Amino acid sequence: MLWSLAPLLLGGATLWLLGWFYWESAVDGTRAALEHWSLLQALLDWLDGRGLQALRSVLAPLIVVALMVPVVVLGSLLLVATLMTPAIVERVAARRFPALQRRQGAGWLHGLVRTLVATATAVVALVLTVPLWLVPPLVLVLPPLIWGWLTAHLLAFDVLASHASADERQLLLRRQRLPLLAMGLACGFLGAVPSLVWTLGAAVLVLAPLLVLVSLWLYLVVFALAAAWFAHYLLAELQAMRASVPMRAMANPQPALTAPP
Repeated sequence: MLWSLAPLLLGGATLWLLGWFYWESAVDGTRAALEHWSLLQALLDWLDGRGLQALRSVLAPLIVVALMVPVVVLGSLLLVATLMTPAIVERVAARRFPALQRRQGAGWLHGLVRTLVATATAVVALVLTVPLWLVPPLVLVLPPLIWGWLTAHLLAFDVLASHASADERQLLLRRQRLPLLAMGLACGFLGAVPSLVWTLGAAVLVLAPLLVLVSLWLYLVVFALAAAWFAHYLLAELQAMRASVPMRAMANPQPALTAPP
């Protein structure tokens, strides 16, 4: 499992370095775009007239943070799903299910296509729901729901890719659809906890690059624990499903064929 930490940490460091070096330029570009937006400029002038000039200085950083957090969450989930989940599954299988047969029901190309389609669907859902984020309760609900769905979709497939056959995987995912979705939503809302640090006030924006690093580490930890949770649950369900097949066959034996007279 240790071998997977190097590319995982490298990917996390890359995300953080991109945020560190491009933070100022992103804020400046967002501020310039806002100044050329006539409707928003009128709103800012109205706020200035009522002594709320401080909002003008923090609006651009807040918009950058709001757009950056989903990217960091999705990047963390994809890093864990592609680089760490296989190692976690191997470790869980070796410790708890050493006799569980590997039936290789999905290849890497199938997994790649499924990951790309699911990620694109989540990105489209995030973009379409951005206007609803302006409603205070929904900004705390909609993104975690989307992240939770994507977590369940990716991790459930990755856990079963090497151990279950295609038929077993489809049957198990269909039977356990609601429990897996509940697990994904729980992980999605738990993954949203680091984002709450941005609600502490405008002062935290000064430490934004450092807070992005802390948030990235927390996201990686949350999704790594989610991968272990899915591995323990699904491999146990797969083993139980295989064990029940011969029992049902013994309970309902086929009638013996008799030779014709």
